[in-house]
Order: sequence, then structure tokens, then C-alpha cells
Amino acid sequence: MKTRLILVAMLLFVAGHLWSQDKVNTSIPMIGDDAPSFTAETTSGVLNFPLDYGNKWKIIFSHPRDFTPVCTTEILTLAHLQDNFEKLNTKLLIISTDDLEKHFMWKKSLEETTYKNMEPTKINFPIIDDSKFLISRSYGMLHSNISTSKDVRGVFIINPENKIAAIYFYPMNIGRNMDEIQRTLLALQTAGSGKDRYLMPANWHQGDDVLIPQFPYTAKEIAANPDLKLSYYNVGSYMWFKKM
Repeated sequence: MKTRLILVAMLLFVAGHLWSQDKVNTSIPMIGDDAPSFTAETTSGVLNFPLDYGNKWKIIFSHPRDFTPVCTTEILTLAHLQDNFEKLNTKLLIISTDDLEKHFMWKKSLEETTYKNMEPTKINFPIIDDSKFLISRSYGMLHSNISTSKDVRGVFIINPENKIAAIYFYPMNIGRNMDEIQRTLLALQTAGSGKDRYLMPANWHQGDDVLIPQFPYTAKEIAANPDLKLSYYNVGSYMWFKKM
């Protein structure tokens, strides 16, 4: 009897330990956290992330499965935007829990597909094999109430310092707005960082005026340069804008 109780206790301990490990491994990295690093096989060869990308922005897109309709529309849309992201010093990465062989077959199919009058396009960004779920768990892409084997539609925008700058999650049946993701990237790049950073108002688009976090000038600065006032305006008592 005593031996049986000891065995039950040991089993409960091991199960609890494994459960706690799984909970840790599926946590979502937050804004400001270091982006989890990984090495993986991709359709573009072996990837050492983030080292292989140097001083660039990165966007990771997770997908439920290859050869699924919503995922296909998203990849085709990204393929036609990839040059825009390249001009913004940004690398795109696609990940799902399918294996590399299936990724290659899907990529070939995608590059032969015409969608919304967009001609077939070569896909220059990597599709990552995460069939062992290691990356998906480290980024919290597996939401257990939905699936323990298929990623939800996650987006992680990662800055050149390899910090998480923005996060999105979408359900499996809803395609992402790639224009909004591009807008967010532009806003992050325009806002900058540190004491000179800007704040971006609602519905900001490239070229719009930006908010500033403090009063824009001192009496001494205005005395030295009266035209400085022309670069700023206020709305109400605490919203100051800089003209772009």
C-alpha cells in the first residue's frame, strides 16, 4: 500500500512538472521582450534567427496549415507586398507546424497561382518548418482552446534590436489586413524611440502629422527662432502636433 502511494505521488509530481513546463513554453512574449531566438529549416535554407538578419526589422507570421484557403490568400498578398517591406528594411518570415517537404510543395503551388488579377510571383521570404512545435510554443502561437497542433494567425513585429515591437493575433478563419500591418510598421519606424520619439494618433498614415509627448518649445527657443512655432499646433490643452 505504501509503495503504491509513493508511485502515485511520483506520477502526480512528474505530470505536474510537465504541465508547468508546457505552460511556460506556450507563454506569449510581450512588447519590449527579447524575441525568442531559434534555428530552423526553411524553404530558403537553414535560418539562425535573429542573427541572420543583422540590423533589420522582422515580421513573423504564423499560419494554421499549408494548402488552406485563407492562408493561401495571405501568402499571395504578402508576395505582392514583399518589395515594399524590403524597402522598409524589413524581412518577412512565415511559420506553420507543417514540415519542410509540404512547405516546398505549397510554395510551388503559390508561385503558380493568379489571385485578384495579381500575376504569379516568386516568394522570396522563408516558410519555416516547425513540425516539432518548438518555435510556436516559444512565441505562444498555439492557443490550446483552439488547437494544440495548429497555430493561430499570429503577427510579431520585431525591431532591429530584436525586441518585440507589436503583436497581433487573429482567429484561424479570419485573414489578416496586410495594409494595417504595413501601416503599423511604418508608424513604429516613424515614431522612433527614446526622448525624441513621436506618438502616432488614431488612423495615422504615412505623411500625416504626429503627436509629441511634451510641450514643443521653450520661451528661449522661440526667442531665438520665432518660426519654430510654424512647425507645431495644438488641439485642446494637451495634444500637440508636429507638422510633417
